[in-house]
Amino acid sequence: MFIFDAHLDLSMNAMEWNRDLRESVADIRASEEGMTDTPDRGKNTVSFPAMRQGNVGLCVATQIARYVHKDNPLPGWKSPEQAWAQTQGQLAWYKAMEADGHLRQITNAKQLKEHLKTWEADQDHTPIGYILSLEGADSIVGMDHLHKAHEQGLRALGPAHYGPGTYAHGTNSKGGIGVKGKALLREMEGLHLILDATHLCDQSFWETMAVYGGPVWASHNNCRKFVDHNRQFSDEQLQELIARQGVIGVALDAWMMVPHWQRGRSTPKGMGLTLDKMVQNIDHICQLAGNSRHVGIGTDLDGGFGKEQCPADVDTIADLQKLPSKLKQRGYNSEDICNIMHQNFISFLERTWQ
Repeated sequence: MFIFDAHLDLSMNAMEWNRDLRESVADIRASEEGMTDTPDRGKNTVSFPAMRQGNVGLCVATQIARYVHKDNPLPGWKSPEQAWAQTQGQLAWYKAMEADGHLRQITNAKQLKEHLKTWEADQDHTPIGYILSLEGADSIVGMDHLHKAHEQGLRALGPAHYGPGTYAHGTNSKGGIGVKGKALLREMEGLHLILDATHLCDQSFWETMAVYGGPVWASHNNCRKFVDHNRQFSDEQLQELIARQGVIGVALDAWMMVPHWQRGRSTPKGMGLTLDKMVQNIDHICQLAGNSRHVGIGTDLDGGFGKEQCPADVDTIADLQKLPSKLKQRGYNSEDICNIMHQNFISFLERTWQ
C-alpha cells in the first residue's frame, strides 16, 4: 500500500549524521560500525532504497536548526544567522538529491497530483516526493527570511522544537508565544503555510490556536493518554486539531509509546514495544474523531534514534507495510486503512492547496 510519512529528518541524517541515503540501510549500518558518537550509530532504519521497498512514495521532509541563548543548555547554534545557514545547507542537499533523480519537491496541488500519478505508473523510477517543512522556527531571523523560505518551497512550519524558542515554547518548557510568535503566525497565515503544532508546549499550543486561522496539522505526535508527558497531546488538544480538520501523524519513538522508557537502558523487546502500540495511538485518535479521517503516519524514524528506540518489529521503514494487516485485525476496513496510510494527509494537502 502507498504510504505518506508526515515526518522524516532526511537532511539532518545526511548533513549531521553524514549518511548517504542513496545507499541501503545495511550499507549505512556497516559504514558506522564501531562509531560511538551517538546511540543510534549502526542502527538506522531509513534510506531511499528502504523507502522504495516500503512504497513510501511521499513524505514531509524537514529542515532543522535550533538557535540557543547563552543560558540554554540544549545543543544548538549560537546565533539565528548560523541556524539559518544550516537550514540552507540542508536545502542544498535536498536540491542535490533532486538533481540526482532521487527526490522531487512538491509545493502545490498540480505537482501533488502529477507525482501520485507517475509514482503509481512507475514506482521504480519516479523520484520520492517530499514536502519541505521547518521543525522549529529559530532559524527564521526575520520575516524576510520566512518569505525567502517560502520561495524556496517551504510549505509547513513548527514554531518550536525542544525548550524555549524565539517564537514559542516547545517540549519540556513552559511559556507562551509572545509578540514575536504572533507576528510569525500572521506572516505564516498570509503565506498560507501549514502550521505544525507538534512540539508546542501546552500554553504555546492554546495561544497559537487562539491566533492562527490557517491550516494546522501535527506531523508527529502521540497521545498523552498512554504516555503522560508534555511531548504528547491531551485529548483536548487532539480534539482541537480534529475540529480544525487537522491530521495527526503517529510517531515511532519508543519513549512516546510506552511509559517509563529509560533511554540507553530500556529495550523495545524488554518493554513489549511493537507496531501494536502505534495502532493503539491511531485507534484512540479515531475514537475521539468518530471516524478515520484525522490520523496518519509521521514516524520520525531516524530522528535522533534508531532500532534501539523504535518498535521491535521495525527493522527498516519498509516494515510500515505491516500496519495494514494490524489495522484490519483491529476492525478497520479498507477505506479506513487507506485513509490512515496516506489519504488523510493527501486530502489535507489537496484542500489546503486548492
